[in-house]
Amino acid sequence: MRFVKALLAVAVTGLLGCSLVTGPPAGAEPADSNGAPAPFQQWIDDTVPAPTLTAPLWQQVLSTPTGDPIFDARPTDLDALRPGQIIEVRDVTATTAAIMPTPLRGATLVKFRSTSAEGTPTFGTATLIVPAGEWSGPGARPVEVNALPINSLGLHCTPGYQFSHGILDQPNTQLAVFMPSIWSALGKGHAVLVPDHEGPLMAYAEPNIAGHVMLDSVRAVRNQPSGEFADSRFVAIGYSGGAIASYAAAMLLDEYAPELAGVLTGAAAGGLVTDYRDVAHRFNGNIASGIMLSVTLAIAREHPELLPYTNHVAQWLATSGLRDICGDADGPLGAVGLPMEAAARIDHPLDSPIAEQMYRLLDLTTRKSAVPLYIYHGLHDPWIPLEDAQRMYAQQCGKGVPGIFRIVPGEHLIGYVTGYPGLDAWLDGRLRDEAPPNECPPAPR
Repeated sequence: MRFVKALLAVAVTGLLGCSLVTGPPAGAEPADSNGAPAPFQQWIDDTVPAPTLTAPLWQQVLSTPTGDPIFDARPTDLDALRPGQIIEVRDVTATTAAIMPTPLRGATLVKFRSTSAEGTPTFGTATLIVPAGEWSGPGARPVEVNALPINSLGLHCTPGYQFSHGILDQPNTQLAVFMPSIWSALGKGHAVLVPDHEGPLMAYAEPNIAGHVMLDSVRAVRNQPSGEFADSRFVAIGYSGGAIASYAAAMLLDEYAPELAGVLTGAAAGGLVTDYRDVAHRFNGNIASGIMLSVTLAIAREHPELLPYTNHVAQWLATSGLRDICGDADGPLGAVGLPMEAAARIDHPLDSPIAEQMYRLLDLTTRKSAVPLYIYHGLHDPWIPLEDAQRMYAQQCGKGVPGIFRIVPGEHLIGYVTGYPGLDAWLDGRLRDEAPPNECPPAPR
């Protein structure tokens, strides 16, 4: 039964995954310029009837509500609020302290106004954790904005839900692997801000919503009535799925939150995806397909105009409980190796004109980072191409961004561990107002 569920999960995410890279406006038929279905794709829709839906498909592929309004309820007055304006706060010290080895002064879950990937008002959540120990460094207590790799489709999988409801409620065991980075920061007297960077629609790996939520979480903490962190220095950190969020915050700061220039002092990203076209083709139909397929379903939630490209099987599965899986479930799904072509209503979905349009939307490499960068990558990472990160780093160096690039021992998971020692010192420097080191090659004369 577990294997069957895994197979279905791959199917749903893959089929909807095709919708990530292929799609017209919501409710429309696929455009002719994107091609016709292959015979086997037509056979799928001729054989499998469309599901009976009680609401628009986009609504029914979203994660099941948690039952907690702070995560589920969309405020009716978002248009009247400023990005980063606080909507609600909740003390979550008791449940958060239970998983922290360092004594806490407090932990607060914050709900705030943010902006969707397509520019419309939405909301975000984040957890601010403050250690009991005093900060002995210069200036106000600094804040590490830690984008944990949520890598999930279900709302209950977020750090905010886990910290506020307890890790034994509906656990996302993947988060536990990355908790030491929080413990280390708290032990130094840093506050830690943990955004639920996939947004309220759980759009895993969509960089625009991730960057907006990251930056709005900083705005919210700085705008707290106490004013405690109004003069603090912030630095962003993330690995894998979290790296997308920290990197996006750096790339989007100038255009989305220019007042945070000088407040966010750096961004570190390890195991980072920068080229979605390359990753889509590399992951298609092989052992990495489970992650790719989960990502593409998630991104379709922020881009509902893509859903008409899903076939009937995709729609059946996407509206099932599979839309709520946590990050520790998507990796093993790749054992099935379902290709995208088995999912879409057009042939060659990864190479269609609409696919190119989507790749451009998700590509932030043409922008200039507003802050110094620390990029690191496992030498033998089989999932995320090393050369993509190297190319992005070279581009940012060419734009005059101070940066460091480290190739560290190991594959994707080991690279997180082996990359931390050098990263730790770099983070401390950004929070102590030290001049950022720059290892970019000199510009040619």
